[in-house]
Amino acid sequence: MLRKLYLSPLGIFISLLMNLFSFWPKAFMIYGYFNRRPFAFRKNTRVSSSAILSSKKNIQLDDHIWVGHYCLLDGIGGIRIQEGVHLASHTCIYTHSSHNSIRLLGKKFIEVDALQRPAYNIAPVSIGAFTFVGTHCVLLPGVKIGKGCIIGAGSVVTTDIKDFEIAAGNPATVKGDTRELDEKLLKEWKTGNNYYLTNS
Repeated sequence: MLRKLYLSPLGIFISLLMNLFSFWPKAFMIYGYFNRRPFAFRKNTRVSSSAILSSKKNIQLDDHIWVGHYCLLDGIGGIRIQEGVHLASHTCIYTHSSHNSIRLLGKKFIEVDALQRPAYNIAPVSIGAFTFVGTHCVLLPGVKIGKGCIIGAGSVVTTDIKDFEIAAGNPATVKGDTRELDEKLLKEWKTGNNYYLTNS
């Protein structure tokens, strides 16, 4: 009943109400996300009330995305997440790094504008459609993850991951191919509406 109501034209008002209650101490999923650039309402995207999205104007989420509890999306350098991506809980996406700049500037670090700081690394992160990122993963500045990937729990992604790759570890390395995994799964589960049928 509630799902039908949400998916009706009243859904946008229900999402607004849920966003108003996002300060509630117990984490819950907020249905619907307002993209600032381009301005669009993503009705089927769900973002936890405990997730932190900084510099929201630089974060672009498509629809059918899941951002789990206690995730951190640092949008300073720009984040682009395509349709159907799932970010499991406690995952962090960083688009800037000050690990060299703080030593070079010392006490003056706070006085210098971010874009003017020496050795201040800013680079966008992108994640392709229908990729799954496991719990407690860290994605570092400049990383590009392709479509249909699996990033194993606890991974630290420091380099690009190509379409359909399975990667895990610290640093994350390629362990396999989701197409091989899915070929076996599709024999057991004939869903009739899977990623490969809708994106061929």
